[in-house]
Amino acid sequence: MRQTEQIAGLVGGMIFCATAAAAEPTNSPAATEPLEAPWNWHTQATVVAEGNTHFTAPYEGTRSLPDVNSVRETVSFDLVGGVRLWSGAAAFADALVWQGFGLGNAVGLEAFPNGEAFKLGTKLPNITMARVFLRQSFGLGGEQEPVEDDMFELAGKRDVSRLTFTVGKLSAKDLFDGNAYANDPRTQFLDWSLMANNAWDYPADALGYMTGATVELNERRWALRYGFFQTPRRSNGMALDPAFLQAWAMVTEFEWRYALGERPGSVRVLGYLNRAHMGSYGAAVASALSTGIYPADATVTNGDYRYKFGTGLSWDQALTKNLGVFGRLGWSDGRTEAWHFNDVDESATAGFSLRGGGWGRPDDTFAVGGGFNGISKVHQDYLAAGGIGILAGDGALNYGWEQFFETYYDCAITHWLHTSAHYEFVANPAFNRDRGPVHVFGLRAHVEF
Repeated sequence: MRQTEQIAGLVGGMIFCATAAAAEPTNSPAATEPLEAPWNWHTQATVVAEGNTHFTAPYEGTRSLPDVNSVRETVSFDLVGGVRLWSGAAAFADALVWQGFGLGNAVGLEAFPNGEAFKLGTKLPNITMARVFLRQSFGLGGEQEPVEDDMFELAGKRDVSRLTFTVGKLSAKDLFDGNAYANDPRTQFLDWSLMANNAWDYPADALGYMTGATVELNERRWALRYGFFQTPRRSNGMALDPAFLQAWAMVTEFEWRYALGERPGSVRVLGYLNRAHMGSYGAAVASALSTGIYPADATVTNGDYRYKFGTGLSWDQALTKNLGVFGRLGWSDGRTEAWHFNDVDESATAGFSLRGGGWGRPDDTFAVGGGFNGISKVHQDYLAAGGIGILAGDGALNYGWEQFFETYYDCAITHWLHTSAHYEFVANPAFNRDRGPVHVFGLRAHVEF
């Protein structure tokens, strides 16, 4: 009944959006330079309801998406506060409440359709401190820029040329692998493959957060970032490996900002290196072949610390006042057990985002994105031998590139309330030609203050 009421509420919001005149004036007053704020607070709530239709599936494993019609919902609520400590320093805390489950308990698709679906679903609301961190910036002189009040920003001014250190618990996605049009599942694409580089096994526990330290050197046209994070004791786990000098995740990113005429664009090149008690796909397959014991199990080979490395690219470009395009490429070595995010070793995505200025709705957005996910040959052999990963594990594998597509229309009812309708399509879910395709329909409501 609760799911039905939430879905009905979302549908009502979409109907209201389609029939009501714009609730906010389209011509806002000129922005003024923000005053330096000693503290701030923000809150957001996001509700997502999704359903998939029945699809072809001749067999099913422990990590398969069930081949039945199903509907699931997720709810998240964040209360964020920040305080200025001394010159250039601020502390932030984010209390997160979450509830609900992703389709199939968030397995069976690498291009998973709900970025708000935590891997630890819960029937009753649960609470955690998702972020608690300290940020210190050192201005290097020269030109200054205004800073507008935001979730993790205190209003004021800062040097464009600066060195910034962040220490604490946060999401690695807060600082790395950004994209202007495909980055935030609460306001943009919902699909995991479009909100992040799927081939970056980015450091995170099962809820998506991790303790670590980062440093960023920012200049007018470019920025260089480095992060050092802890890592879970086991794949997709919550408990952290206490040997943080042996088990860790490092990432480096260079961002170049430019303009084509007056239209901004950016390119980010990322490289990562992870070290943990990861199992070896090759060793697991060899063990199964030699002993005849199936399914192959990477966890029995994870006594040693092993490395996983890869690279990624994120690009976005405004073409007009309302239209922007984006793309991502990602690759990992694909030899060791997936540890944090998903099972993808190779990924490519592209799409566009169109604001509604052309039809008198400048705060609305229509967007389309899609791409491909793949895995290495030894990873294919492991899944074919019955192995399981974070999201994949059908018990067998007829390998094919996972292909996915998402389109959505986001409607601004007011400046603080948006609703959106989504359609997602996935062929060869979890790289398996024997299953699918999967059709997913979704509704989202997002409130932010």
